[in-house]
Amino acid sequence: MENTTHIISKENLDKFKVWLIREEREAGTIQKYIRDLTAFSIWLNGRELIKEALSDWKEHLLEKGYKPVTVNSMLAAINTYCRFAGLGIKAKFLRIQRKLFQEQSRNLKKEEYERLIAAAENSGKKRLSLLFETIGATGIRVSEVKYITVEALRNGKAEISLKGKIRTILLPGKLCRKLLKYAKKQKIASGEIFITKSGKGMSRKQIWAEMKAICKKARVEASKVFPHNLRHLFARIYYKVTRDVAKLADLLGHSSIETTRIYLLSTGEEHARQLERLGLIQ
Repeated sequence: MENTTHIISKENLDKFKVWLIREEREAGTIQKYIRDLTAFSIWLNGRELIKEALSDWKEHLLEKGYKPVTVNSMLAAINTYCRFAGLGIKAKFLRIQRKLFQEQSRNLKKEEYERLIAAAENSGKKRLSLLFETIGATGIRVSEVKYITVEALRNGKAEISLKGKIRTILLPGKLCRKLLKYAKKQKIASGEIFITKSGKGMSRKQIWAEMKAICKKARVEASKVFPHNLRHLFARIYYKVTRDVAKLADLLGHSSIETTRIYLLSTGEEHARQLERLGLIQ
């Protein structure tokens, strides 16, 4: 039954956060959902959460100039909250035409990836250079870096548990040897490889910050450098070599091949060249 007397209170947001953790949502997703719900709550200003409010919020976001894809991501947060609260209502997403190509400004090229690794290496940031290589060579999420352990490297594979699912990531032999050599030098006998001086695993925020800090020296636009873009690079190169989108979806941990296809969008520049090759202009 639809609940028409629900208020998004601080207490309810705290309960929602606990629920998301139990659902094994990624830390970044939890932060975004709470941020979006907080913004929605402020906009509601104490009003009840009813179906009409969802439509009004969507219109408000569009009037504020938010891009459709951003609006849909914010609506996804609210729909998840409504499901958690058992309200029986949800917002309708905006219909967006499927993208045919990726923005050039977001496309990280292989040579730029290699410059990032070299810049980190030349700056004495061995951990960072290996972090670039690890994400780039395996396609793991930044939240999955913690599964790269001494034990996993010795076995040549990492068992990754996320959202109630376990998948096995095979680790290239060359990467294992490089990381084990690094671990020995750093006196890391077991557990996570990418740790801080205090022995704790690197946080998402720290990984982002260190990657951004090396951009200028590597002569790579900062807008292209973030962990998930390394995952996209892995996906594009893997597909170019294998042409196996189903296997790629398994490697990336996607439940839908359609999600994987988004990773394989060509750039606008490549798309333009493909149109030229059609030879339809005399």
